Amino acid sequence: MFCTLSTTPDRPGVGHVTIDQLPDDALLEIFNNYVDSWSARTRRWHTLVHVCRRWRYVVFASPRCLGLLLEYTGKTPITEMLDVWAVLPLVIARWIWHNNQQKRTSCASNVVAALDSEHYKRICEIDLWSIPNAFWERFAGAMQKPFPKLTYLDLRLNEGDEVSVLSDSFLGGSAPHLQVLRLKCVPFAAISIQKLLLSAKDLVDLQLINIPNSGYVSPQVMATCLSAASRLEILRLEFYSPPTHSNPASRYPLTRSVLPALTSFSFRGVSEYLEDLVARISAPLLNQLSVVFFMELVFDIPQLHQFISNTGVLKTLDRAMVSFFADSVKFTLSLQAETFAYSKSLKLEVRCRESDWQLSSLAQVCNSSLPPLSTLEQLYITDGYPLPHWENDMEKTQWLELLHPFTAVKNLYQSKQVALYIGHALQELTGNGMTEVLPALETLFLEGHQPSGPVQEAVGLFVTSRQLSGHPVAVHNWDSKEREQSGLW
Repeated sequence: MFCTLSTTPDRPGVGHVTIDQLPDDALLEIFNNYVDSWSARTRRWHTLVHVCRRWRYVVFASPRCLGLLLEYTGKTPITEMLDVWAVLPLVIARWIWHNNQQKRTSCASNVVAALDSEHYKRICEIDLWSIPNAFWERFAGAMQKPFPKLTYLDLRLNEGDEVSVLSDSFLGGSAPHLQVLRLKCVPFAAISIQKLLLSAKDLVDLQLINIPNSGYVSPQVMATCLSAASRLEILRLEFYSPPTHSNPASRYPLTRSVLPALTSFSFRGVSEYLEDLVARISAPLLNQLSVVFFMELVFDIPQLHQFISNTGVLKTLDRAMVSFFADSVKFTLSLQAETFAYSKSLKLEVRCRESDWQLSSLAQVCNSSLPPLSTLEQLYITDGYPLPHWENDMEKTQWLELLHPFTAVKNLYQSKQVALYIGHALQELTGNGMTEVLPALETLFLEGHQPSGPVQEAVGLFVTSRQLSGHPVAVHNWDSKEREQSGLW
């Protein structure tokens, strides 16, 4: 291996030198760049120590500087691995268990034995997916003690797995150094998660995914737990199905607990739960909010509106997209300067199949629960895949109610099917009411626009009426390439 050094007139003789001529601290800096990722810290450094004796010495002389970790996957008993390598922090990781039943059983047994061994105090990360049901009891039993070095815990069960609930002695009821906690389909007692969260002062990433009914934590308790997480940046709370619990009526507090570092918040559940939760917290730096509601007939969520209004970035979003699918309708606010897929954004989705319910739900949300939409100048309305089930008897007024709050929209982009329904709805506007909906509209962009056809006929009547009213609207084609560039596929 060679390292090239530049040659200058005032420094003659400087040229190509072998990497072995570099001092140890220079080698260490190079090695640090080489292992600067999670996978590298657990695997790449093995290559370095096998190059030569000096490299091995440099690596093992600075394990903390390089952040070296030993990854254990259960392929062999843990003592066999520890007999080979130096004393380093342990990562228990098994992303995909073997399909072979014998190997699967062997790996799971070895992992549980490692957690239950004298080496548990060295474990800093546990990342286990699809834990076999037959080993859950042993696994849970091995985790009934404090793990003093643990900073990362990601446990994922398969949907439908029926296993025992994690008790309040899980991790000894305390995880003071925990930074990342992710649980998917894991049943836990409310008191157990409450103890963990209140003790995890360094928590940065909290994700409770597909929370079963057995793991229900009231919004009041959750807000109390979050109030202690001053470093929390990512919060994800997703219920597997609408909770069977109902929240008792409670008076919202006069002040909210501030989560000063929170930038990303995802929620899936019922509006009642979210309302009670966001009434108790504030996140001034939030720049990504994703909300998925199960179907409800009425959406009355003023606290969510207030929560969004208290953020800095979410109030500046200036572009909107409505997408209809077979089983849901989605509403997204983002920045024009960025693509829909990667921008700072507010995303709200309602899970339902009936097209009239989709329109009704979204109209309620847009008219009363989101930040003012009166400044948005671009609006996209599309159908996604799988395609929605459009009903012929949908009320035209529902489309008008959906469009009503977008008083500043100048450019309206529509997919083929949507354009037909909106075109028929806009025909209902007559006389003085012609500009009650989309009064600032200047241009309609229609996907696959053709000179004639049912869409053109429906839209044409609206365009003609607007022309006569002194508020002309132009019609242009919106091709698939433009749609793809917008991140709408």
